[in-house]
Amino acid sequence: MLDEHDIFKDYLKQYNLRYTPQRKLILDVFLQQSGHVHIDDIHIRVRHQDPTIGIATLYRTMKLLVESGLAEMHTFNDKTTYERLFQVRHHDHLICIVCEKTVEFEHPLIEKYQLEACERYDFTLKSHRMTLFGICKECQK
Repeated sequence: MLDEHDIFKDYLKQYNLRYTPQRKLILDVFLQQSGHVHIDDIHIRVRHQDPTIGIATLYRTMKLLVESGLAEMHTFNDKTTYERLFQVRHHDHLICIVCEKTVEFEHPLIEKYQLEACERYDFTLKSHRMTLFGICKECQK
């Protein structure tokens, strides 16, 4: 079974790009995170292990991870985060507009109604994203 490293290596090879130690480290650090991770948090962890890796290298590598299908970039309230995609169940998001807390959720009726809408309009669904913005319980206090 392929893992993230194999997929990334194959993707890089397809575009004649190298699987460098820096790219491997960035992938390793990213895979150790869960949920939505801000690039600054990844940068701190990467630089802790290799202080020579700059932010530009990190951004370029994260772009490659997104293009290879291993990560997804989200921008909520002008804040960009990255989320692991490989072997992760589909989910939607609730975003607090005050503290920017992100809650991942799934609901079978949402999935059902999406499929019904696609059938009704003779539309083939390939993917979707749903993000609901509001105020979390803590910020309502």
